[in-house]
Amino acid sequence: MKRVDQRHSSSLGTAHERALTGGTIRYYDTGDGPPVVFVHGFMTNANTWRDVVPNVAAAGHRCIAPDLPLGAHSIPVPEAGLTPVGVADMVSEFLDELDLTDVTLVANDSGGVVTQILLARGLARVSRVVLASVDCYEAFPPTRYRWLTAAIKIPGATRAVTSILRFRPLQRLPFTFGPATKRPIPREVMDGFLLPSRRSAEIRADLAHFVSQGVRNEFTLDAARKFPFVSTPVLIAWAREDRLVPAEYAERLANDLPNSTLAFIDDSYMLVQEDRPDALTELIIEFARQHAAPTQR
Repeated sequence: MKRVDQRHSSSLGTAHERALTGGTIRYYDTGDGPPVVFVHGFMTNANTWRDVVPNVAAAGHRCIAPDLPLGAHSIPVPEAGLTPVGVADMVSEFLDELDLTDVTLVANDSGGVVTQILLARGLARVSRVVLASVDCYEAFPPTRYRWLTAAIKIPGATRAVTSILRFRPLQRLPFTFGPATKRPIPREVMDGFLLPSRRSAEIRADLAHFVSQGVRNEFTLDAARKFPFVSTPVLIAWAREDRLVPAEYAERLANDLPNSTLAFIDDSYMLVQEDRPDALTELIIEFARQHAAPTQR
């Protein structure tokens, strides 16, 4: 099985690989203390957290950022069940394999769908959750990206879609990455998101698998039905100007999750870790401090 060479920021820490039931995933690990596990979204990878991890680690946390099989990963997982539930199973097994406890899960974009499923399960290893501008309820996929998921579902179209997205001027259009960030993502970072699916037929197959089997709002709506019974503390950290999943969805989450706190982040679109890593970092650190285990206060 061919791995795709990738360069992630050294700020994420040391790269490791872990074999799981569905396949092997690469992850990055740095710092010491109560663990914070970062869950990225569709067609991004762990490198999207490069400007958040260092300060969270400096605040006394072990930061772990896996590359999940959502289209920008480097190790194909042809045997995995690539639906949000299947990826949630992988994350749950990953926490078990690393024997992590008192975990803070931080999620963005469609990584939030995976995390909402885990939240609804009430995992004992997860003590608190940060939902940072995530797909939820009916907005999976967001309306502006329905063309993308529809195109990828066409047999043989995945390569064409990923090839088109390589052109830098197209990346800022309203129907591509334009609504995701207020400012352009650095070229080398964007290349790290897009090159795996362009270079590997196996990665493209994983991407097509996830889109065709898993990008449906039945997964988010099913998780939402369990929200009234969730006791886990949740921080809803939302981009006030989110153009993909607007602020009213954040307010809806805050109403439905009994132990939640809502905080808005200004001057950002959906990928708050790209536009406002400073603001998101401060919120994560303060939230983890407020809800720390008694022995860590």
